[in-house]
Amino acid sequence: MATEWKGKSRGTVLGYKIFVFLMKKLGLSTAYFVLYFVATYYTLFSYSSSKSIFYYFNKRVRLTWFNSLINIYKSYYVFGQTIIDKVAISSGLRDRFTYDFDGINLIRDTLKAKKGGVLISAHVGNFEIAEHFFGELEEHAAISLLTTDVEHSAIKDYIESVTGKSKVNLIIIKEDLSHIFEINAALARNELVCITGDRFIPGTKFLTHDLLGENAKFPAGPFLLASRLNVPVLFVYVMKETNKHYHLYARKSQAKKRDANMLLKEYTESVSWMLEKYPLQWFNYFDFWDKTPTKP
Repeated sequence: MATEWKGKSRGTVLGYKIFVFLMKKLGLSTAYFVLYFVATYYTLFSYSSSKSIFYYFNKRVRLTWFNSLINIYKSYYVFGQTIIDKVAISSGLRDRFTYDFDGINLIRDTLKAKKGGVLISAHVGNFEIAEHFFGELEEHAAISLLTTDVEHSAIKDYIESVTGKSKVNLIIIKEDLSHIFEINAALARNELVCITGDRFIPGTKFLTHDLLGENAKFPAGPFLLASRLNVPVLFVYVMKETNKHYHLYARKSQAKKRDANMLLKEYTESVSWMLEKYPLQWFNYFDFWDKTPTKP
């Protein structure tokens, strides 16, 4: 987790193998227990990511210096739990967890309209298990995920060897914009195209908006694209509430077509609302906010 996000996340195949072994042989509780040591290690030795998340807790959530340090540790711990949960749920242990659906009717209505839809999420909560929520729907919900690249193919290959190949179709963003044709084809098949809107890569186009009282840069692509497509746009998050309980939230955008700035405004409001309810589940461990002093 570098100071600026480079398009890839941190992790090793060995780390995943250890937790999968513990989960399968000794249960989820044992895997969670080992996380105490892992979270301690990251708190002490992952300086750049800890510095970034400290800023979030101290300046944006406005906790005291001491409570911000404590919450750095808690954040790493909860993040580790969501990774373990993702593997567990994908491996056939879905019935070990309970779920609440808030706004699922909006997803049903989107599928019934037969035009497809765009789901914009964030690195907040555990959105990667959303496909298992959609399995509850009577309507067939095929998912395509728009992504910058296939992060850490070795890790993905290992996870798929444990859980089976994901049913989510990956649409890779390409410089020649050919991914636009793939998106349109997915929508024509009445699929849900999922995008994350909170990771700006330096050197790419961006939009600026306030989040938790401070300006931040957001990737322009998701909002420009979603605002131009004649399909419903929903903000969707899957939040961890207890060790074995998750809550899916879906809210529909009211922004007019081609109004990317209004769509971004609605998005930041929805992310802020999520973080007010679940402050520990902000998993953007890099220098997110634009703290450059403005000129007088």
